[in-house]
Amino acid sequence: MSAKRFYLFLLLAAGLFSLLPLGLGAYHMHVMIVGLFYMIMASSWNLVAGYTGQVSFAHAAFAGLGAYTSGILAAKFGLNPWIGVVLGTFTAALTGLAVGVLCLRMGGIYLSLTTLGFSEIFRIIITNEYEITRGTMGLQVPGLVGEYSKASYFFIMMAAAILTSIVTYRLIYSNMGLSFRAVQNDEKAAASLGVNVTRVRVLAFTVSSALAGMAGGLYGHYLLLITPEIPSLDQQFLVLSMTVIGGMGSFVGPIIGAFSLEILSEYIRAYGEYHVLVFGLVALVMARFAPNGIVGLASRHLMKAAAPAEPSPAAVNS
Repeated sequence: MSAKRFYLFLLLAAGLFSLLPLGLGAYHMHVMIVGLFYMIMASSWNLVAGYTGQVSFAHAAFAGLGAYTSGILAAKFGLNPWIGVVLGTFTAALTGLAVGVLCLRMGGIYLSLTTLGFSEIFRIIITNEYEITRGTMGLQVPGLVGEYSKASYFFIMMAAAILTSIVTYRLIYSNMGLSFRAVQNDEKAAASLGVNVTRVRVLAFTVSSALAGMAGGLYGHYLLLITPEIPSLDQQFLVLSMTVIGGMGSFVGPIIGAFSLEILSEYIRAYGEYHVLVFGLVALVMARFAPNGIVGLASRHLMKAAAPAEPSPAAVNS
């Protein structure tokens, strides 16, 4: 997709989304806001996993880091929540940079295990530091707007989703994006051609962490309560499932997966925590039988529909 077509499509999508508050109730507005949050999370995680081939389990932790940084600064020190979200994003980016420099040289299963450990350590710390984070009771934080309304947060989260789309698009469809794909396909060949493999991975990891921190900060101030649920592994596996089911390694796949699974989750929420297990099973099935996700299935169907029909044997013989 050319840049002109992308921005035109983005403008059209933003215009259509802007009309939703006119016809949706509070509950459905909430579903859309949460869907936008997961869109940011899935799209940013896709930068690392889908385009450089590095599977990190710390993405939800970076969202929690952004949320708790912003929340603590606002609740404990009276800082403006908007400034807190910016500082939370910056903190997540710096932490992602540090983790990336330390871990991304290892790659593979070692990276996954290290980020899994980092995520669990972070969750344990915020759960037990009751005086600062209020533990499992949750930290009450002020809102981003003076008068709380679903419509206000819908437009705030939509603006963040648009920013995420622009950042990921410009990265993916640039010379750096070519380096991402080269590292994913064959890092040794990429290195032999002059690509700094570690630098490429760290850049993707840092940008991904920053976007997750921004999403977490906005989400925490939307909920007005920040809990260890935000950086939990359940959230991480949910984001992973959304990306895989939508189509990992594609631009629109995580967007489709985020909204599809968020809407689906509202229908199966009655099963409690088992809905995460359902998503995991669906992700495994998709990874096995449709590794390119919903986007891959749709592309395959369109290619078959567009392919010219083969003449029947009777027609050939005649």
